[in-house]
Amino acid sequence: MSEETTNQHLSDLTFSSLELHPSIMQGIEEAGFTRCTPIQAQTLPIALAGKDVAGQAQTGTGKTAAFLVALFQNLLNTPAPPTRSKTGIRAICIAPTRELAVQIYNDAEVLGRHTGLKIAVVFGGVDYDKQRRELEDGVDVLIGTPGRIIDYFKQHVYDMRHAQVAVLDEADRMFDLGFIADIRYILRRLPAAEHRQSMLFSATLSQRVLELAYEHMNSPELIQIEPEKITADRVRQVIYYPAMNEKIPLLLGLLRKHDAKRTMVFVNTKRMCERLEDVLRANGINAQALSGDVPQKKRLKFLADFHAGDLAVLIATDVASRGLHIPEVSHVFNYDVPQDAADYVHRIGRTARAGASGDAITFACEEYAVALPDVEKYIGRKIPYEPISPEALAVDVVWPPRRVWEPRPGPGGRGRGGDRFGGRGGSGGGGGFRDRDRGRGPRRGEGDRPARQGGGSGQGPRPVGTGGSAGGAGSEAPRANPQPAPQAPPQGVSSPAETAGGGGAPANAEGVARKRRRRRGGRGRGKGGAEGAGAPGGEAPAAGGGE
Repeated sequence: MSEETTNQHLSDLTFSSLELHPSIMQGIEEAGFTRCTPIQAQTLPIALAGKDVAGQAQTGTGKTAAFLVALFQNLLNTPAPPTRSKTGIRAICIAPTRELAVQIYNDAEVLGRHTGLKIAVVFGGVDYDKQRRELEDGVDVLIGTPGRIIDYFKQHVYDMRHAQVAVLDEADRMFDLGFIADIRYILRRLPAAEHRQSMLFSATLSQRVLELAYEHMNSPELIQIEPEKITADRVRQVIYYPAMNEKIPLLLGLLRKHDAKRTMVFVNTKRMCERLEDVLRANGINAQALSGDVPQKKRLKFLADFHAGDLAVLIATDVASRGLHIPEVSHVFNYDVPQDAADYVHRIGRTARAGASGDAITFACEEYAVALPDVEKYIGRKIPYEPISPEALAVDVVWPPRRVWEPRPGPGGRGRGGDRFGGRGGSGGGGGFRDRDRGRGPRRGEGDRPARQGGGSGQGPRPVGTGGSAGGAGSEAPRANPQPAPQAPPQGVSSPAETAGGGGAPANAEGVARKRRRRRGGRGRGKGGAEGAGAPGGEAPAAGGGE
């Protein structure tokens, strides 16, 4: 990124003018920061005065540094209460995903390296006992995901009776992932709002986010920095209308044309995420799938490799579309049009970070084009249309065998009875006559959420080999001589988005699957949520969230 581009993205306010604690200032200088970003310039003067802040800003604008600097300043200027125990935390920062929690922790380690404050991060999918021991030794700042934070709290590993600062990052994502009950559980166990400083950040200050802010904060100041949909203006956007069997040849052709070095490809289902990984790798492109089913250590390694430029293509479901700051992403492909218009902006926001520019390419096939009008309405303009030329389609595609999916064994080694249609689908997606992840929002397994007592096993199909089928019918194998789909002119003629009905599975098949899920015993929902658990530690995070 050029110095000129970076400077255009910064304000005139310098960190040195904010009268920060010398140890914080040392960390800022060593990190190479001099001037504040717009969100920092508006947030820090308020937060440093000890007031509560509710800020609207997307990831990549510097909001993490904004709340960390204010948090450190508060702890250094205000001594810990004498009644604080060894395991009593002084500040808590809650993030919706493991990746974002790790990212916040890494930034905190850089900015706070000279403060003397002990910082810890907890999340599912990694060494449970190691994280527990670290908390037992005592920490000042606890960063983590809701499930693991609640798990350790119920086991009395730490207490938060004397917490001085509470930060809630990506608040809108908490709602999307179904964590709001857990968030309220945590906030209600902190000191009263007037006895702590609270900071909330969200991509949008929607009504539900504002209600949360006013319920659990002390008269917060509202800060709004450039609504996220406006940031899409910095991204060069284009849309293609491929047939289902043209999507993979078109993706391969465009990746080769653009010489992909740091590219993100977004899909709507976990199965397609894994299928694209297999296809791209078979065709010589270094690609990795990132979904809620990938173990945490591998997720972090993939992100590190991608960040370092050792991984050319990262294929992701929407679990990775928010909360990750990966600089210098050159291209974003929406292999599937997202069914939530806001997710489109979050996805393409992975490129054009910090004032840079980037390219976003969208495939509007007959299955997902129905969501396109909502996307264009949300961003306030039509996405430029590009016809598919024969040269754009790869003709030498190597098709690897499909993965076979079979039901996981239930408790006691037995399979789930009557699972002839693929069972629940579980965290692996799929099952039934069609991919049932399609058309649904993010699953709880994509974050870190405690499982409810008495809950179902969550077992579903998992890949065990090759061959068979996955994904939607007709979405992969191309015609012998692929030809471009009929192209709708940009104006005057109805586009596929106006006529497509999506989906290809028989209605009766979906109905059978629904009936089977309603069988006696249901899905094993427990009684109560986060607050309804009985004994301390009685909840275990779900598979996607770790232990």
